[in-house]
Amino acid sequence: MGTIIIFIIILSFCPFVHANQKPEFTDYCKRIEQEIQGRKHGFLAGNLSYYVGGFYASWELFEDETLGLTHPFYHDLRGRGASLLESEISGNQNTGKGNDFLSWEFYKDTRVLYGSVIVDGKTYKQPKPTSMRWRPDKIICEYEVAGVKLTEEKFIAANDAAASIITSSKPLILQFSGHSFYTRNSVSSSATIRHDEKNKALVISEGGTMKARPDPKGPERIGPSIYTDMSTVISASRKFSKTLLTKKDIKGIQHYTFSIPCDKKGTVVSWAMNDEEDLALQAATQLIQNQQSFRKQKTAQINRLLNDEIPHFRCPDERFVDIYYYLWSLYLMYHIEVGRGWELEGHTQTAVNNFLGLHRYDAAFQIKVGAWTRNKSKFAYGNVLTWKHLTKNKHFRESLNGTRLISDNKGIGWHSGAYGPETSEHVLGAWQIYEHTGDLNFLRDAYEDHFDTLFHKRISGFAMNEFEVAEILEKMANVLGKKEDEEHWRKLVRRDPEHIRLMFDQRWESNGVPDYFAAPKNKMLMTNGFWAMRSPHFPREYAVTMVRNWALNRKKGFYGEFFPLAMSKQSMQAFATDVDHSFGYTPDTAYFTLDGIFCQNLLPEATELTLNHLLNYNYHPDWKIPIAPEAYKRDRTLFGDQYSNFNAGKILLYLEGMGGLNLSLPNQMLTVRPALPKAWDWMEICLPIQEQWTRIHYRHDKTEIHDSPIPWRVLKSH
Repeated sequence: MGTIIIFIIILSFCPFVHANQKPEFTDYCKRIEQEIQGRKHGFLAGNLSYYVGGFYASWELFEDETLGLTHPFYHDLRGRGASLLESEISGNQNTGKGNDFLSWEFYKDTRVLYGSVIVDGKTYKQPKPTSMRWRPDKIICEYEVAGVKLTEEKFIAANDAAASIITSSKPLILQFSGHSFYTRNSVSSSATIRHDEKNKALVISEGGTMKARPDPKGPERIGPSIYTDMSTVISASRKFSKTLLTKKDIKGIQHYTFSIPCDKKGTVVSWAMNDEEDLALQAATQLIQNQQSFRKQKTAQINRLLNDEIPHFRCPDERFVDIYYYLWSLYLMYHIEVGRGWELEGHTQTAVNNFLGLHRYDAAFQIKVGAWTRNKSKFAYGNVLTWKHLTKNKHFRESLNGTRLISDNKGIGWHSGAYGPETSEHVLGAWQIYEHTGDLNFLRDAYEDHFDTLFHKRISGFAMNEFEVAEILEKMANVLGKKEDEEHWRKLVRRDPEHIRLMFDQRWESNGVPDYFAAPKNKMLMTNGFWAMRSPHFPREYAVTMVRNWALNRKKGFYGEFFPLAMSKQSMQAFATDVDHSFGYTPDTAYFTLDGIFCQNLLPEATELTLNHLLNYNYHPDWKIPIAPEAYKRDRTLFGDQYSNFNAGKILLYLEGMGGLNLSLPNQMLTVRPALPKAWDWMEICLPIQEQWTRIHYRHDKTEIHDSPIPWRVLKSH
């Protein structure tokens, strides 16, 4: 089987003047620009506003994007779906106000500004783009209608208003139509509409009722629309009073149509929503008046984040560089700051379709990704601390054995009521943030009234992490000066080496499955067995055997068209429901599996499988662009969300996997365990440490570290 020998090279830190290792500026908005017409819907993000251009059901095209703003929507996490109803559950499992198991994708029923073109008196209804290019800062569409070329740029400004800026090669008329908020689950509409001629704006006061199901397994009920009493404002750069037509239909929906001229000078339409009419009107009209400066500001802001806020990465294969920055752009685009209720802290989210908000399971890796950002108080702390609101308000489910579980999703004043154990992984992520900052105030906030409460009676295990979680909780208590808590955590989980080994041995080849860890009785072999390899206590000899016989095995194992299948080939014939087929390959399982192989220091296998996965999952071979799907079906067709932050864990495969980075400011040590893929001659990561950029250059014969403000060491394995 062989052994692994670790040589540690330690170079002393010399406090001399450092060279500037900050990478040169790159226009990443331009670099990761991609053609998406006929491939994906458009996606833009502000803070509380989002834009979906066109509509795909999963990856099946139902509606092309067109001129204007088809599906802008406001989502401050006041609700999970499209209705605001109070939970009827008594006690601490009451889900609050706003949870809903219906209408998660209510944006697809919005119809705000659908544009048509009138040339020489003939109307060309809602033309589809000849080209639609996505960037993290904007979408650029091109059209050709009756020999006239139109160019359109759409973006969401810093004030959360959305704009469409349209120019045409010849003068023509643009006709826009839309209606007030009403979805397939709506029961009634009480919306009103008025024309603000002075501001060239339409003002809609939204209202109505919706069908909703706020409680798990509870009945369907009717409640107020999520937008009740909110104001929608639509504005234009040119007057439209003479062409405006409005109509209220029998359902109470307010419809509107207006026309405005367009030429080479351009025409702008905008959209904004707010609880206060004046603020919505101000945002929409302000964007019209200052669209050029807002547009430049948006591009500069996204480029600043991708240049200054995250570790710099380069390698010889540009495809992997593009994947890296594409995944980071989604992680940062989903960042939200609500600032009220249970949403006082900023955090990332998972997807624009049906998974807005942070999710307990997804946060297991999204917290760790945030630990590598530069401004951790903005982009990392909240991924941990936002969950404290549930614990502090005792919104958890307690099992008979003392395990306390929180919900998988939450918002301003609601939680989903779907409970699970993955919060124990948050402890490991929180400790990593502390290691990267040395911030005791953050650690205290995460520990007191959250971790110390949630795990006081029992640690909710996830992939055999309870031994490591208990150790970290003990460390937290130590650095926070809580001696009694230290002793409590020491006794809560038995951690003598013999017992730990026994726990792993008992699960090895369980239920008669050879060379596999923790196989279930029903023999449905998922990748979960590999996830336990992330534990520092996992027996390495088991890992070597399991990787050889299940990871690399293309007949019965997890190596399908690429690595890893979510379910082993051996199990796929017996388990073949629609759900099984839909989630043939998934990004979360890939991260946990590959991370486990890296953690076992099986570096040649880990790097080869990581490159295989990234290139096959996150890069489209025909389109030649990075992608981030929620899943692939077993037949390798795309499935689920199109811009899924469920892929965020792959960022860690770059930094912690191939880069082998481990940073501890309290211990004043940067540790690098290189895992340069065989296919690459070199790799480079520039890491912001204590307001200074440190350059790490990897080659097969050596690893060079330049200008680290703290001591560093390189671990070499043979």
